[in-house]
Amino acid sequence: MLAESASAKVVGKMVQQLTTPAHDYYVGKGKIQELLALKSTKDYNVLILDDELTPKQQENLEKELDVKVIDRVALILDIFARRARTHEGRLQVELAQHKYLLPRLAGQWSHLERLGGGIGTRGPGESQLETDRRLIRHKIHRLEEQTEEISRRRALYRQQRQQSRVPVVALVGYTNAGKSTLLNTLCKGDVVLADNRLFATLDPTTRRLNLPDNNTVLVTDTVGFIRKLPPTIISAFRATLEELSEASLLLHVVDLSSPDAPEQCHAVEKIIGELELLDKKRITVLNKIDRLIPDEPVPGNEGMESVLASLGLTPDESTVIVSAAKGWGLPRLLEMISKAVSATKPAE
Repeated sequence: MLAESASAKVVGKMVQQLTTPAHDYYVGKGKIQELLALKSTKDYNVLILDDELTPKQQENLEKELDVKVIDRVALILDIFARRARTHEGRLQVELAQHKYLLPRLAGQWSHLERLGGGIGTRGPGESQLETDRRLIRHKIHRLEEQTEEISRRRALYRQQRQQSRVPVVALVGYTNAGKSTLLNTLCKGDVVLADNRLFATLDPTTRRLNLPDNNTVLVTDTVGFIRKLPPTIISAFRATLEELSEASLLLHVVDLSSPDAPEQCHAVEKIIGELELLDKKRITVLNKIDRLIPDEPVPGNEGMESVLASLGLTPDESTVIVSAAKGWGLPRLLEMISKAVSATKPAE
């Protein structure tokens, strides 16, 4: 899905089970021979690996296979470069790209000149082929100063929100879990881009929501998570992810229809832990139930114990099953948000 999101046509895939990646090539010598043999039948010109490669591994593979080799980090950064719309989003993507490119600078420019543009080269890769390490470091320093300014600005906004005593509810979840659709359905008004693709939303969006108890909250949609989210991305998007730390409540949106829902759920929990947010009050929103059953389920989680068990969850007051697209289960979700927010409100 990541490769297709970057407009690559996938012509084959290969898996190798190793205790640890091969030091020089990431894959074993036998797999390299298989990959060479596949070139005559599949006629591929890009090899994508589902891990972060060392600069030496990438360089060695390209020499052996004579194709462009990119890793998971470069692939995700390429998709981010396509999705970023605002100045802030583009700034954070550019910072992550430069940090990724810096240790690969020695061989990066030569292989890009030889193999041309495409996946993994959007952004700074196309315009800075001749830039040396000193200039790249200077650029990183400048971008970090700009992101620090964004962080200070966001901190000021958060302070103003705290003074207005309006609670914040933040949406988190695996990419393409339906967070933006849920935001659009809950908060009528300006429509946020909601698309069936990975990382459709990069820039945080905040909307006002009136709850059944007549209280008001701000709902914030953030960048989607993914398993093995590169540290360079978490670092670059720190200013955006800081919004989560100030939230009164997290809504963890899970794509219930995905066969990988348990793994996706655990991946998000892992990142929440890395952001030191495990103590934050959360509601788990199991979304896209309409893809599994034709009719709206009865209120609550009756009859869904087996579905919840597959995710390691049990029916309780912090879990709700919904269809953001069809509006199923949203009245109960709103009641749960009201109850949770009231419990976290400081005393007057």
